[in-house]
Amino acid sequence: MESLTFQLNWEPNGFQAPYFLARERGFYEEEGVDVAFLEGHGSPFAAEQAAEGQADIALAGASAVLSIQSQGYDPLAVAAVTAKTPAAIYTLRDVFGEPLEEPEQLAGRTVAPSATKTRILTAQLLEDVGIREEVDLLEVDPHTHHRVQHQVLDGSVDAAVGVVTNGYELEDEHDRVADELPIGNHLPVYGMMLVTNPAFAAEESETVSAFLRATARGWAEATADPEAAIDALVARNATLERRRRIEREKFETAARDLQFSPHVEEAGWGDHDGERWRRLASALAETDLLEGDIDPDAAWTNDYLDTETPVVREYAERVGR
Repeated sequence: MESLTFQLNWEPNGFQAPYFLARERGFYEEEGVDVAFLEGHGSPFAAEQAAEGQADIALAGASAVLSIQSQGYDPLAVAAVTAKTPAAIYTLRDVFGEPLEEPEQLAGRTVAPSATKTRILTAQLLEDVGIREEVDLLEVDPHTHHRVQHQVLDGSVDAAVGVVTNGYELEDEHDRVADELPIGNHLPVYGMMLVTNPAFAAEESETVSAFLRATARGWAEATADPEAAIDALVARNATLERRRRIEREKFETAARDLQFSPHVEEAGWGDHDGERWRRLASALAETDLLEGDIDPDAAWTNDYLDTETPVVREYAERVGR
């Protein structure tokens, strides 16, 4: 049995349910891998941990992978988990005054982002639809997403930027109708990645492939049985029982809206589309987020995906897409 450390991007939540289900159902064990889960402190931390070899594999956003690469690290994304960014613009209906359905409705509005990376993606979206100069896109508040949620609640901003389901969390907690505008529906850039470093991947290639096979099974099983996935999540963190409905909504949103693209349907689970990486790199290059040069084509590989495994090769068919 090979031991492997898996650095999560954040504390356990619905977006991570497939990994906990894969472990609970013994998929990692069947592949000969003993996986130790490490709770996270954000995608940049997770990507850096993997790049430095402090964790064998990490879950991190693609933008964090490129940001870390610009600092001189060498992160390597070995599977694309979600084809779309989870970033979303959200608001409350009684604050915005109408359902938020299209980016163009943000003209003349004030929008508060929760993080630098989501602010960058929002700015790119507004630029793409031709209204960047008409939107007051605030700088990032150092108190992060909790502060922007409060700003939406008290009406001091028209909308906020976070991740999908942030708006529905407010709706659930405050009994006020929320609307969300997923940025990934309009901006074709990557979301979450499974990341390692080239040395570990080269030395432990079969371990990496085994982890990816088991993880693909976890995603397929979770998509087929979301309640079981949330059970596995709650088994890891019992305090999430009171948030079960929201955590299930997070996972189902990721499974339904974020993980698929025509490329995934054609090429299979985890397979990278270089064009999405290059679009993301172009968006980041227009900002001061990057500390040096980046090469998006060097940030990923499909070499460790076992396309002979049916759940990888036929993933879309297996989950009914």
